[in-house]
Amino acid sequence: MLSWERLLNSERRKPKADKAQKTEEPKSTDARTEIERDHDRILFSTPVRRLADKTQVFPLERNDSVRTRLTHSYEVSNLARSLGVVLAFDDKIITDETLKPERNLPAILAAIGLAHDLGNPPFGHQGEQAIQAWFSDNPDVLKDSELNEAMKQDFIKFEGNAQTLRLLTRLQLVNDDYGLNLTYSTLAALMKYPTASDKISKDDVARKKYGYFQSEKEIVAEIWDKTGLSEGVRHPLTYVMEACDDIAYAVLDAEDSVKKGLVSFSDLMSYLEHHGNGDDVVKTVIELACDRHKKYRDETGLSPAELNDISMQRFRVDAIGAMIRDVRDAYTGQKGKIMAGDLKSDLLTVSRSSKLCKLLKKFDEDHAYIHRSVLEVELTGYNTIRGLMDFLWEAIHQRKEPENLGSRRSTPFAAYAYNRISENYRRIFENDSNPLPVRYKELQLLTDMISGMTDSFALSLYDELKQYYVPRKA
Repeated sequence: MLSWERLLNSERRKPKADKAQKTEEPKSTDARTEIERDHDRILFSTPVRRLADKTQVFPLERNDSVRTRLTHSYEVSNLARSLGVVLAFDDKIITDETLKPERNLPAILAAIGLAHDLGNPPFGHQGEQAIQAWFSDNPDVLKDSELNEAMKQDFIKFEGNAQTLRLLTRLQLVNDDYGLNLTYSTLAALMKYPTASDKISKDDVARKKYGYFQSEKEIVAEIWDKTGLSEGVRHPLTYVMEACDDIAYAVLDAEDSVKKGLVSFSDLMSYLEHHGNGDDVVKTVIELACDRHKKYRDETGLSPAELNDISMQRFRVDAIGAMIRDVRDAYTGQKGKIMAGDLKSDLLTVSRSSKLCKLLKKFDEDHAYIHRSVLEVELTGYNTIRGLMDFLWEAIHQRKEPENLGSRRSTPFAAYAYNRISENYRRIFENDSNPLPVRYKELQLLTDMISGMTDSFALSLYDELKQYYVPRKA
């Protein structure tokens, strides 16, 4: 049985300085808990600001009202924090007051909600697919006798969730090699898929994908040891954050589709009514939304566009409210399985709002994601990432001394392109003491650089490098 005392472990990975060699430190006036400090460290970090120029669903979007990764992350963070307040104050899922649950539960949920997409590459899910496709189309880069199956799968099935953990524990340098040096509790709760890339199982929500690279294997073992978790066992609060992420995707992507004019409010209502099959939650939400829509239409002088917009806003409020309520009930109803590490499903699936969430996601897929305007810009992003990986692989791999990672590059283009890779990523690559194969480190520098780019930087760098690139002869 999991223990909240360990699950809310507020220790950090960075060792404390030897007190015998230190002079007396001034008394701290920081009234925040360690977990509250985690949220603030994430909030003020550079990767969070980069999310403003990363695709949520609609790449290269010029409509300021349509969501980016940053606004999506803020919304998930806020939903998770709000649900944490209810679970802490009203449901009292943690009774040990020494753990400060009424402060730490909302704080940790806000932190992981804000951080959950930091490792995602540019251009949304197309970015992940482009990276995976590049490795599938270039199998020779994985033909190295020192690469085991898990190391190969890290790239073949490249996963933004694993990149998030790497970013926060290694790549986001402050003044040492501990990343943002977050608490064990926050790192554990952030891991949506606590398993390795060669142990994926579609029958278990915690193993549906993978959550860490082989380069962070030892860090993950340390996190599990400190929090009482293990392979395939989620932190209880991970279920809550996942539900809030799914709610945001389902409802807010539909709202953005209406804002872009790809579909109308009436299209959505008709779809839900036709496919809802009398589901109580779906029926209630439709009735509320349609009653308001009719009232706005009959009693105001709104234009069709304004009517669409305000009706979707009210639908968003009602749909999110219903799903948050049902996720709360699902958590308290499944609490025993969650604390035993036995829940194999996500919270929305076992909630009363399961049908509503599934229908909204299907509506988004069928009526928004496949729109020609969306597919055109997705293709641009896909090709940009594929091209950049060609360029940067030559920059990383073509060097005069194969075993000396920082040695001079063997072609003028490789030297130029290598210099365009982020300095701190190159420093970690060249000085990494982790006993991983050289080829693994090369491939990871490639994915580190691609994942850290914003949409506009990726487009700009691609155009820049394309000017100088000459394909190497076979």
